[in-house]
Formats: sequence, structure tokens, C-alpha cells
Amino acid sequence: MIAIIDYGAGNIHSIEKALEHVGAQVQVTDDPQVVKNAQAVVLPGVGSGGSAMARMTSQGLDEAIREATFQGKPFLGICLGMQLLADHHAEGEVDGLRLFRGTVRRIPHGPKIPHMGWNQIQALQTELPIFVDIPADAYFYFAHSYYVEPQDQNGVAAVTNYGSPYCSVIATDQVWGTQFHPEKSGDVGLQLLKNFVKWVKQ
Repeated sequence: MIAIIDYGAGNIHSIEKALEHVGAQVQVTDDPQVVKNAQAVVLPGVGSGGSAMARMTSQGLDEAIREATFQGKPFLGICLGMQLLADHHAEGEVDGLRLFRGTVRRIPHGPKIPHMGWNQIQALQTELPIFVDIPADAYFYFAHSYYVEPQDQNGVAAVTNYGSPYCSVIATDQVWGTQFHPEKSGDVGLQLLKNFVKWVKQ
């Protein structure tokens, strides 16, 4: 079972249905014990950094996420869900989950902020399981005003150019993160989610 964390910030129906579409058994939950017992965890990307961390901390979801990740369970963070994995988030000036070293900053410049719509990724590590059957220059759907600035570039699996290049995919042994929304990215997004489900099953 894959736990989809509900921190009360909005509708997460689309990621639930997308994962079910690619063959996953999922449970939307705000219960830390369910997160700890799950086979894998998805942290969706809805809401603001400060309020999301406050809600998760108050319910003990932050510690449940850390525990699941430290046990080596597959984890996927989407949009804000990826950003919250970093040390610090500038939106609300809050500490993140500290699952990788880095800071989340507001996009300094670009054609328009927030960055909304389709944009390309440039895969830097095309051999990774996250990119199976995904073109190196595929288009995904973005909706954000902040971006992750990792300290360690080894985990940066893809970048996207919007005013300047920024990290749009993180992939480590325990964690995958996408700045874009795979559940809103058509067939290529479903393929990425299929890759995640395959990783979980392995």
C-alpha cells in the first residue's frame, strides 16, 4: 500500500486516481501510524510551505515521514512535497523535513511568476529508474513560485529552464522528488508514476 499524505491543504484526488490508474493500491491518510506502516509514501504538492509544515508537525506526520524514509521505504515528493524535503523553506521561513541538504527560494525572475504551464525537463542522469521510457527533454506541467536549491548536486536528476536553470527532479536511494505535477502531465506523467510503482514493488 502507498500512503498519500493528506495535510489538509487541498484536493489530492488527482494523484490518488493517477496512481490507481497505473496499478497502485493507495490510501489517503493523515494518520502517522498509517504512514509508518505503508510500503511507500507520496507527499503531494498543495498549499504553502509554512502552513503545510505546521500542519504536518502538529499531527506528527513529519516524524512519520522521516521514520519511513530512514527505513528505506520509497518516497515521492511532488511540487511542494519535494520542496518540503529540504532543510529550509523561504515561504513562511520554516524548517523542512531535512531529508536532503538544501534551501527553497522564491523564483527570482522569469517570464511570469508563478511558473504555470508546460515546460521541458533536461534529464542529467537518464539511466535512473525514474526516467525509464521518458524522453530526456519531455514536457511536464508546472505550477509553483518557489524552487529547490540543493547543496549536493549529486541528487539533481533533471533541471528546467525558467529565467534560469533550476532543479526540477531529485533522485536518491530513498527519495524521488519532482517540481512538476506528474498527475497533471498526461501520458509522460503517468509513465513516471508507473516507474515509481515499479520501484515500490521491487
